[in-house]
Order: sequence, then C-alpha cells, then structure tokens
Amino acid sequence: MGAEALPRSGEIATDAVVVASHPLILGLQPAALVDHVAPVDWSLLGKIPGDRGGSMPVAIEELEHLLKEVKETKLASLDELPPMKTMAGGSVANTIRGLSAGFGVSCGIIGACGDDEQGKLFVSNMSFNGVSLSRLRMKQGHTAQCICMVDGLGNRTMRPCLSSAVKIQAGELTKEDFKGSKWLVLRYAISNLEVIQAAIQIAKQEGLLVSLDLASFEMVRNFRSALLQLLESGDIDLCFANEDEATELLRGEQNFVPEAAAEFLAKHCKWAVVTLGANGCIARHGKEIVRVPAIGEAKATDATGAGDLFAGGFLYGLVKGLSLEECCKAGACSGGSVIRSLGGEVTPENWQWMYKQMQIKDLPLPDLLH
Repeated sequence: MGAEALPRSGEIATDAVVVASHPLILGLQPAALVDHVAPVDWSLLGKIPGDRGGSMPVAIEELEHLLKEVKETKLASLDELPPMKTMAGGSVANTIRGLSAGFGVSCGIIGACGDDEQGKLFVSNMSFNGVSLSRLRMKQGHTAQCICMVDGLGNRTMRPCLSSAVKIQAGELTKEDFKGSKWLVLRYAISNLEVIQAAIQIAKQEGLLVSLDLASFEMVRNFRSALLQLLESGDIDLCFANEDEATELLRGEQNFVPEAAAEFLAKHCKWAVVTLGANGCIARHGKEIVRVPAIGEAKATDATGAGDLFAGGFLYGLVKGLSLEECCKAGACSGGSVIRSLGGEVTPENWQWMYKQMQIKDLPLPDLLH
C-alpha cells in the first residue's frame, strides 16, 4: 500500500492505508502531538505542581524532568508498574484515529508536525491507522509532546509541552483543505483561537458541520468569555463537555446539574453532549433529551482518550443517521473500549470488545467488518 505524501515537505515513506481524497471527517490539530503515557505512583503526583487530574502546559525542561522522574520511580517500585507507551496523541488525533481504525470512517487531519523523531512517529502512527495526511504540513522544528501520568484509579494528569512546537497558522489554511468533507472536529484552546476561528469560517463556507470539544476545566475556567463568544456565534453544531468543563461553563449562573449544562449548550448547538464518566452521559438535540449509562467502567485502566473516543463513536452514529440515544450508545461503547488499556489508542482486542458491545446494543457495525 502506498503512503500519502505530506505536501510542502520532504516525503515520508510509511505503511499508510490509501484513503479518500475528500475525507468525510476532518480534524484540526494545529500542532501534531506525541503522548508519553505512564502509570505512576501516587507519591509522584503529590510532588507535581498544579491540579491533580488536570492539564497544565510545561516547558521542555520540565517535561524531560517528569519523564526522568517517572522512569526513576519505576525503578524504585521494582517495575511493578507497566511500561510507558508512546504514541500519536492529542484529543483530535485520538478521535480521528479511532473513527478511521475502529469505525472505518474516512478521516483526515489538518495541522503541522516537526521534522524530528516525534514528528516521524506521529506520521507513522496516524497513517498506519488509515488517516489521510495530505493536509498535514511538515516544518523544521520540534513536534509537541505531552506526558500523561495515570494513577492507580485510572485518572490521568497531563502536562503538555507545546511552547516551542511547530504548528499550522491561520493564514496557511485553504479552501482545498476542507472541500468535499462533511464534518470538522475541533478542540478548544486559547492559544489556537485564531486558527480555530479561521478554520470554522472556511468550513462553514464549504458547508461543513463543526464539532467542538471543551478541552479541560482549566481552559474553560481561564478563557470562558472567548469560549462563550465561540458558542454564541452559532457556528458550533455539536459540543462535547465533560462534567468538570460543564461545571466551569455554568459557573455563577446556576448550581451544576448535567441537564442544565446540556440545556445551556443546546441553546447554541444542534447537538449538546455532557459526559459524566462512570455515570454515562446526557445529550440533547432540540427538545429531545436522553441519558445513557456508561459501558465497561468496571475495567477502567486509564481514562486517557475516553472523551475523545466517545466523541468518535457519537460522530459515527451521526454519519450513520442513528438516533440521539443510539449515538450516545455508540459513544459509550467506544469510550468504554479505550479505558481498558493505557493511552488514547484502542488495541485490536479492545476494538473486538467494542464490536461485541455494539452487537449487544443492536447498533449497526462499521462497514469495515462487512
């Protein structure tokens, strides 16, 4: 199978799956990202500044220091913890890769990666999973990295290093990037606001629907007014928020209940989804509201990517024309599949587990299985 060439860059040979020139779903991830996912002891998390369970940017020196600490803590615990896993990461990449590899939906990614080892790893991982890379620019410089530290309960604390990483700029986006696609998947980030706004503008001109993930409770807390402007623009068709993000969004307006958050988001978006971890999710479309339980929570090894894969399953449901409840069930199946192992990438055996859950729930299986 031939690899897609990365435009405006040196070509990279990979074992890529040949994909459609106009992917059904596009993900915008301005900076390609590589995740280092490591199970850690509680004692290490106690020494790290910032909220446990949150996401806080760090400089490259701090990232390297954390990677060293993790390795040394492992040695101290006589390798009781499973090894660190390194893979292409980032919320949008997780969603897009899952849609392509697990659901057989044609997907592409818009962004930039560096010409370093991490950049090559990102390209290899995404292309192996069938994601179109013809909209990924390669630039000289560093690829973003993130360390995801997973505690004994499967909760993850993330420290991304993005400051010196290459990324795509608003002015580099073209209509050609979006032409022929149906959905654009985004993640809210104040540092990417300009490129997000530019992407939404072109996407809307090209007739795409836009899905937005609220990223993290810190991002909502610290940059709430810019987020509200984005929602109030009417350009966001689908919004995903987890419980913590939804709480921050409603801050000062009313006491948090999931129904209120879904109602608030539904004022601005056609579809609004609030994920509630082990308590499942609540979703709203117009006046319709559904609540669906979680699937597979009994075996939560690592929550990394749970929301991202949930979004993938929900989007699969939408492109298949399923009901709101069925979309939530598909999301619960895929979200449940990723938490069974470390990292935001679903293993082959966990895809099989997901297909079994989908059959039990009487959901249509992906075309790639037929």
